[in-house]
Amino acid sequence: MEPILRVEHLVREYGGRGSVTRAIDDVSFSVNQGEFVGIMGASGSGKSTLLNCVSTIDSPTAGKIWVEGKEVTRMKPKQVSRFRRERLGFVFQDCNLLDTLTAFENIALALTIRGTAPSLVEKKVKETAGLLEIADCMNKYPYQMSGGQRQRTAAARAIVTSPALVLADEPTGALDSKSAKLLLDRFEALNSQREATILMVTHDAFTASYCHRILFLQDGAVLTQLERGGQSRREFFRQIIDVVTRLGGDQSDVL
Repeated sequence: MEPILRVEHLVREYGGRGSVTRAIDDVSFSVNQGEFVGIMGASGSGKSTLLNCVSTIDSPTAGKIWVEGKEVTRMKPKQVSRFRRERLGFVFQDCNLLDTLTAFENIALALTIRGTAPSLVEKKVKETAGLLEIADCMNKYPYQMSGGQRQRTAAARAIVTSPALVLADEPTGALDSKSAKLLLDRFEALNSQREATILMVTHDAFTASYCHRILFLQDGAVLTQLERGGQSRREFFRQIIDVVTRLGGDQSDVL
C-alpha cells in the first residue's frame, strides 16, 4: 500500500547572496494510512518549517512531497488551494475559530465550502462533535467555551471532511494539562476509531507519547526516530525523555 504522505530529499532554504539558512536539510520520510506520527526537536530545529512545507503553506527549495500519490510540489496555485481545502485538515496552537459563528457553524463551514449537501452537514457535524465530546458546545460561541473546548472544536472542523491527512502544530501549546490530556485522548480516538492519519509537531514529551512514531529533528535534519510498538505510553514517554535529554531539549513533566 502506498503511503499517505511521502517526503523525499526535502530542502528549505531562506536568505541569499552569501547568507543562506538551511531550515530543512535533505529530509526524507513517509507516513502510512492510520499512523499517528510526531515531529520533535528543539526550537529552531525546523519542525514547523517541515510541517508548513507538507501543508503547502510554504514551498520547498528542493525535494518532493506526495500526498495520496499526488506530487503536491508540482501543483499550480489553484490546484494547491483546492487540494489543501479538500484533502488536508489543520489544527494550530491558536484554534482560529471564527468568533461570530457558533461551534456548530464553525465545524459546518468546512463542509459547506466543499459543497456538502445540507442534509448531510448536520449529521456529519453531530457525529464528529460526539466523538470529540463537545456535543454540549454546539450552540456556544468561541468566547463562551474553554480553551480545551475551542481546540476540540478546531479538531472537529479539521476532520469533519475526512481529510487524507490531519496536520497539527503544537495543538496543546496553549492548554492547561487537563485540557491537553482531554484533547490528546480525543486525537487518539480519532486515530483509532476513524483511522485518521495525523502528523503532529510538538516540543512536549507528554504530548508526543500519544504518537505511534516520532521523528526527531536537529538542525533541519532527521537525527533519529522512535517507534512505540507494543510499549505502554508511560514506557514510550521515558524513551522520548531519554532522546530529548541527549538532544539537549526541554523536558516535560512526568506522567
